[in-house]
Amino acid sequence: MLFPVHTKRIYDGRAESDGLRVLVDRLWPRGITKADAALDLWLKDVAPSTELRRWFDHRADRWAEFRKRYYQELAGSPAVRQLRALTCKQSVTLVYAAKDREHNEAIVLAEFLGGEN
Repeated sequence: MLFPVHTKRIYDGRAESDGLRVLVDRLWPRGITKADAALDLWLKDVAPSTELRRWFDHRADRWAEFRKRYYQELAGSPAVRQLRALTCKQSVTLVYAAKDREHNEAIVLAEFLGGEN
């Protein structure tokens, strides 16, 4: 059985319904202290590669190609296997810093894991 996978901006703060909070950005979010982040885990290795992140640059016109390339990076990733194992035990919220709530790595990762947004 898989528990729900949700996504949430780190700036929205923690909620009791979040379950396990996992930061899925490669870089630490600006203006957030570790205490304010209220994270359970930071999985840098599940984030898009630096090259892919820079290429995407949060441009909606590159979304489809970004998703395709990111899926390729996620295939066989040990960090994805770790996340999948966690979703077998409890609900997980993938936390991200991007301003765009519809075009970011957490959305793709939740899809890849078979979760909800």
